[in-house]
Amino acid sequence: MPITVGQDTAKTRKTLTVNGTSIAYYSIPAAEAAGLGSFSNLPACLKVVLENMLRFEDGKTVSVDDIKAFGTWGENGGQNPREIAYRPARVLMQDFTGVPAVVDLAAMRDGIVALGGDPEKINPLNPVDLVIDHSVMIDEFGNPRAFQMNVDREYERNMERYTFLKWGQSAFNNFRVVPPGTGICHQVNLEYLAQTVWTDADQNGEQVAYPDTLVGTDSHTTMVNGAAVLGWGVGGIEAEAAMLGQPISMLIPEVIGFELTGEMMEGTTGTDLVLKVVEMLREKGVVGKFVEFYGTGLDTLPLADRATIANMAPEYGATCGFFPIDDETLRYLTNTGRDKDRVALVEAYAKENGFWRDADYAPIYTDTLSLDMGTIVPAISGPKRPQDYIALTSAATAFGEYVKGIRSGQDASPKEEIRWEGEGGAPEPTEIPGDEGHHKRGYVQTDDGHYQLHDGSVVIASITSCTNTSNPYVMIGAGLVARKAREKGLTRKPWVKTSLAPGSQVVSAYLEAANLQEDLDAIGFNLVGYGCTTCIGNSGPLEEEISKCINDNDLIATSVLSGNRNFEGRISPDVRANYLASPPLVVAYALVGDMNVDIAKEPLGHDQDGNDVYLRDIWPTSKEVAELVEQTVTREAFQTKYADVFKGDEKWQGVETTDAKTYDWPPTSTYVQNPPYFQGITMDTKKIENIEGAKVLALLGDMITTDHISPAGSFKDTTPAGKYLIERQVPQREFNSYGSRRGNHEIMMRGTFANIRIKNEMLDGVEGGYTKGPDGNQTSIFDAAMAYQEQGTPLVIFGGEQYGAGSSRDWAAKGTALLGVKAVIAESFERIHRSNLVGMGVIPFEFTGGDTRKSLKLTGEETVAIHGLDSVTPLAEVPCTITYADGTEKTITLKCRIDTAVEIEYIENGGVLHYVLRNLASEDAIAAE
Repeated sequence: MPITVGQDTAKTRKTLTVNGTSIAYYSIPAAEAAGLGSFSNLPACLKVVLENMLRFEDGKTVSVDDIKAFGTWGENGGQNPREIAYRPARVLMQDFTGVPAVVDLAAMRDGIVALGGDPEKINPLNPVDLVIDHSVMIDEFGNPRAFQMNVDREYERNMERYTFLKWGQSAFNNFRVVPPGTGICHQVNLEYLAQTVWTDADQNGEQVAYPDTLVGTDSHTTMVNGAAVLGWGVGGIEAEAAMLGQPISMLIPEVIGFELTGEMMEGTTGTDLVLKVVEMLREKGVVGKFVEFYGTGLDTLPLADRATIANMAPEYGATCGFFPIDDETLRYLTNTGRDKDRVALVEAYAKENGFWRDADYAPIYTDTLSLDMGTIVPAISGPKRPQDYIALTSAATAFGEYVKGIRSGQDASPKEEIRWEGEGGAPEPTEIPGDEGHHKRGYVQTDDGHYQLHDGSVVIASITSCTNTSNPYVMIGAGLVARKAREKGLTRKPWVKTSLAPGSQVVSAYLEAANLQEDLDAIGFNLVGYGCTTCIGNSGPLEEEISKCINDNDLIATSVLSGNRNFEGRISPDVRANYLASPPLVVAYALVGDMNVDIAKEPLGHDQDGNDVYLRDIWPTSKEVAELVEQTVTREAFQTKYADVFKGDEKWQGVETTDAKTYDWPPTSTYVQNPPYFQGITMDTKKIENIEGAKVLALLGDMITTDHISPAGSFKDTTPAGKYLIERQVPQREFNSYGSRRGNHEIMMRGTFANIRIKNEMLDGVEGGYTKGPDGNQTSIFDAAMAYQEQGTPLVIFGGEQYGAGSSRDWAAKGTALLGVKAVIAESFERIHRSNLVGMGVIPFEFTGGDTRKSLKLTGEETVAIHGLDSVTPLAEVPCTITYADGTEKTITLKCRIDTAVEIEYIENGGVLHYVLRNLASEDAIAAE
């Protein structure tokens, strides 16, 4: 986007000379000297936002008062929730969220033509990179042909989507696509795209340096904060507005300082550290806040570990987890192949403009907490939330307690039909030592024998996800565990589906250079693809016999993955308990195949001589890992693997498309359809209307994630989405996943609230996407919503705490809107989903005064009216009248979570994209006069 120069801040524009080249920048010390405020003690992450205000101050969108507000932030104890207009430098997308975003842009081109405007007005003004990383699925595993077969199936399944994305690459300016098989978007961003200090030309053609910033359509965009690049996840809706030049409306955030001291102990990993950080920050409560890490511990913390911590900001609830620029930042940029002049600019700019972390770095924070890294121990998190931290020494015991809770009904996931041991002709169970009879078990018969599965059998062990595969210390560590296990004759258990999905091709380069890929292959961790795979639910099907045994015997099967998400129903429909762990521990659990085994103390198996083999026998030392990292993770490897990053393989080069400026929507496509958002659009807007006579579509509990609302994984032919495809002659084996079909609103509407583990409290003991229709009978949520729409009845959703946690997926809001939901009423919202709801014209409300769905004794039979919306102001409290089934009424007060003035305009327009579209069409009309 062209850089503007504000009249009031022009005097803060200075010149920096680096290696003989002069470049302009906006100086925070100069702003302080000019009397705009006291900024020197601001956290570095907040200085990034302040610099953005200096650079874009125009007296309108950004005012001098906005800049001065940062000066009073520290005086007010790290608080000044002033609304500001923030413009990130660029946008990052992945294909699951990127396809619907490009669909929206294509639909907006149609829409602006309908309004009499120019379709080329719909063009990214900021650079946009879309990395195809979410589509590869693990169909094949554990053999040398796995990678090629999975790639072939990926193209077979997704050719319609890839054709569409390639059209977008040619149709839109400032839009690049990183082809399949390259890596995970966040790792590609960290290793290649990010620059820490960005440069661009202003309207006069003069080069300006400024902090690298971005928003992304994936919640783990935060990973790049490990390299001092301020970025966070937004919904695709908000990202589209940002790329079209719309500033992001936000409040100046609070910043929580997280002090790290001490050093990591022998035998621990960055994963163990981040799982403890997640637990601590979730307990602290940092939703909607920035977290900045500081302290002497950073002096020994590699950037790879910092990126792991930054990556999991969504899991601890923060907007971002930021690490300031220091010597380690420069080392990483150099080692990953960045231009040396760029690295010199990063250092000079950071020191000149107050972004550098040295021994004297001591900013003001809103609040702080501290962790001695010397206290970190090996750990996992699970079975269904990232913050459920468990020290490895307690893992087996904790799993046993979880099973007891399930089997006793205290933590049950009830099904319509419960199958107990021995049913269906299975052999009678034998006891598992110490299980006190709580475990269920079943038997798998194969051509080469049989084995027992029971509660706790690990059926998926996956080295996957951006969180850890970007970290050479844990990846080399996993390879060394595999090597030592192989030397002792250990291998994976036959019921474990093992996989290795690196986040970039560089990982394969250094694993092969260290001769560790051969060892990983030997125990089943063959390369399956470069992408997110298991972490986003693309774990692929389990072997038929294993899946049948799990489901016939209602077993609590488990997965262990090196990812960041373990929500119910996410990893596999056959797996109920999911655990996050470091890559070396993933390998260890594959060897033992059972969560009931205390791998910290009990043997993993036996060597060739029958001797017990313990975890300590195959665990590498920190020295072994560091030496191999030093030898094999080279600058040359990064430069080679990223040399042709946008070119792709022969398959990508063979994808054919057109050069048309508007998209010719294929009418028979089941992947890409023209969405209904802009059909019939006019220039007219309307005031927000009160909600009258609304019925309850769903009554939901705490921690309803965006996975619950809009699942990404597979679905069956009995679901509304499955029936839609069957009606169009698509066989079930070609269904692919919800995530891959996000370009088709018909599929996604039918998949909204369709997670197999979601529980609608309107129904008794039923899991899945069900509710009561207008006739009072149980039906799918989609069918009920359509029946209510036919009657012209508005709908509401009730929820508990942390509604909308998890992924940034915009379809959780889009689907909600298309079902006819006008309001979501919850105890609290996660940041991104609240913003997405507003962006789709759905109003979020929070209970006040201690009211909850439980205290109000809601059953879902109620009728709801919400008034005061026709004159609502940001964060206003409004009355809500609930009429119960017996006719009694209760009026409560709700807090309207339309947080800013511009969000009111979004709702009045029907959504943020409608707002942008009308503004662009209006500009065309004015220009034509």
